[in-house]
Amino acid sequence: MSDRDAESARPAVELAGIDKWFGAVHANRGISFAVERGTIHGIVGENGAGKSTLVGILYGYHRPDAGSIAIHGKPVQFRSPQDALNAGIGMVHQHFMLVDTFTVLENVVLGAEAGFILRATLQSARDKLAQLARDYHLEVDPDAIAGDLSVGHRQRVEILKALFRGADILILDEPTGVLTPQEADHLFRILRALKAEGKTIILITHKLREILDVTDAVTVVRQGQVVGQVATKDTSAEGLAEMMVGRKVILRIDKNPKQAGDVVLEVSGLCVADGMGHERLHGIDLKVRRGEIVGIAGVAGNGQSELLEALAGIRPISGGRIMWKGEDITDRPRLRTPKGMRHLGLGHVPEDRQRMGLVGAFGANESTILGYHDDRSYNGPVLLDYDAVNADSRRNMEEYDVRPLDEKLPTSSFSGGNQQKIVVAREVAQDPDLLLIGQPTRGVDIGAIEFIHKRLVELRDAGKGILLVSVELDEVMALSDRILVMFDGRIVGELAQADATENELGLMMAGLTRAAA
Repeated sequence: MSDRDAESARPAVELAGIDKWFGAVHANRGISFAVERGTIHGIVGENGAGKSTLVGILYGYHRPDAGSIAIHGKPVQFRSPQDALNAGIGMVHQHFMLVDTFTVLENVVLGAEAGFILRATLQSARDKLAQLARDYHLEVDPDAIAGDLSVGHRQRVEILKALFRGADILILDEPTGVLTPQEADHLFRILRALKAEGKTIILITHKLREILDVTDAVTVVRQGQVVGQVATKDTSAEGLAEMMVGRKVILRIDKNPKQAGDVVLEVSGLCVADGMGHERLHGIDLKVRRGEIVGIAGVAGNGQSELLEALAGIRPISGGRIMWKGEDITDRPRLRTPKGMRHLGLGHVPEDRQRMGLVGAFGANESTILGYHDDRSYNGPVLLDYDAVNADSRRNMEEYDVRPLDEKLPTSSFSGGNQQKIVVAREVAQDPDLLLIGQPTRGVDIGAIEFIHKRLVELRDAGKGILLVSVELDEVMALSDRILVMFDGRIVGELAQADATENELGLMMAGLTRAAA
């Protein structure tokens, strides 16, 4: 066998005995596994299992305290992401790293300019970008402004950036956490095309269906250690979930028939306009009763976000009426604010936890009281009573299994799933009469999904109303007692859970009425 043949037979990535400490936290513990060349390799594990640290080491963000890395059989030591790029590794982050005011082309060449004459670089890059787009089905307008692109197209730009720099190995961290199902399907077609061209893909995701659909092999990490590596064809969702959590996980949602009570919230003819005066909601009618979960299905961008924000008092309405427990509050501006609605008994878990639900620089203790910080129980004569704040925060974190259990740690230091637990714990702890919840399990691992779903059902069974928005159709169908379908700012249909099918809901989400579907 020639040296070239021997090299091509070696795994694309080999990790041996990787250890990493952050103070007293042992994030990675002797991690060893290999990723075969030209395959799609999944890495799964609960939030806080050490996946992000491991990926950070592989991309040069962190240096391991022990262990070794080999790329295509050659030992490497990464001191920065540039070292990883030089070794042919590209990274597509969960939260995109684009300059919104730059064009696609400018974002792609940023940091990879070939000399002082930018015009020549841009022309060369334009030609290369067009070729990459054709080869890998990554079509995107090179002159489009990045901030104007859809989430799916922004992700394509991130992949193009890595390929433009010559990446042979691509790491994707929770790539579908912000995508619609249609965008996710297109992403997987792209990944299969990359694999067919000999690229190696490392996919970090908590969604077991995606792992089973697209990967060739999967490594499971739990509490900083590898607990298993299997060929995807030889495993199942139940088997992977058990390895991830260390116990059997119930992937179905069991709940008793609803016991619907009085109407908590009723809106009629609700209209909402955006900042440019364009109407985004067109005459929405809906009711939510105590003891029921009303789910809203729809492709992202069809008015769900505007609806939640209007009901939470964040966004003004341009028409219609809002009734709260039988009282018309439409023209009561002091109540129609986030603070006023909270005092009425409305809880809100926003769709975007980082932009609207948390302050990253705050400690977890402060994030667990955001919006409720004026409560008497948290305030002394002049300053916050941090003993009370810390006690409540720690109690919530223990109940929701937030990791690490450190109420003073900055919120930004927690994984996305643990951040979500902090937000859900904060809102549910207030015992709201109605909970608005958007994308409850976005970026959340399988164990936390099971936990959050159980909490929502318990809240419903305690006689609370829940209005749920999720792009995960399986989640809407499993949790909801009634399902409303939104398209183009309108509710185009309503189904009882027992009558709903994925096919019928999908057709209605595309704008067809129920009769047409």
